[in-house]
Amino acid sequence: MFKTKITKDEVNQMPVVVFEGKITLVDDISKIKPAIEELRKSQIVGIDTETKPSFTRGTHHKVSLVQISTLDHCFLFRLNKIDFPSVLAEFLGDENVKKIGLSLRDDFSGLNKHHAFKPANSVDIQTIIQSYGILELSLQKIYAILFGKKISKSQRLTNWENPELSEQQQRYAATDAWASLQIYLRLMQEEKLPKKQLDKILMENALEQRELREQQDAKKQAESLANNSELTI
Repeated sequence: MFKTKITKDEVNQMPVVVFEGKITLVDDISKIKPAIEELRKSQIVGIDTETKPSFTRGTHHKVSLVQISTLDHCFLFRLNKIDFPSVLAEFLGDENVKKIGLSLRDDFSGLNKHHAFKPANSVDIQTIIQSYGILELSLQKIYAILFGKKISKSQRLTNWENPELSEQQQRYAATDAWASLQIYLRLMQEEKLPKKQLDKILMENALEQRELREQQDAKKQAESLANNSELTI
């Protein structure tokens, strides 16, 4: 049985993992078709997206990058340079290739802002992870529980529309897509927890969360009383 939760401190003590396979940048129209043809040879891939961060309230950007990875080869589709090609949309809607990701609803919603498409045969890790007794939802923490290694998030808020993506950006993007695939394949080697055991875990977690909220409320109340007392002195 896996750990149900893990702390940030525990994750930070783990060795960093980075995708070490081949990375192919798809930043020109001529590279799109060969990339998709290669990906269609796989029955299952990991996917993720990156968007240029906005530090101004009310400003939003379209998805800049779609990364699609096998266990040893990741393709980085730079949508800010090639837009969202129909052949890529068709691939994401292909029933013959399973697509694995985390928080896919957000990824697909962002891609639909380029143009509408209908994804198919996709699995969101967040919708299945609880069945294995893991209550974490972030890619970093789930990966840490399963593999004992840390996925670095240092490049997350970098500019994904830079003229050239740095080596660090490319490895970061590829790692997220590849890690989703690794997580899914690892889970498929395990049995889901029996309902009775899972219900016990959920009940214990609910009680723990309630106790934590009560402690926080009590602390706030004590601080408020202390502040009021100081004001009346």
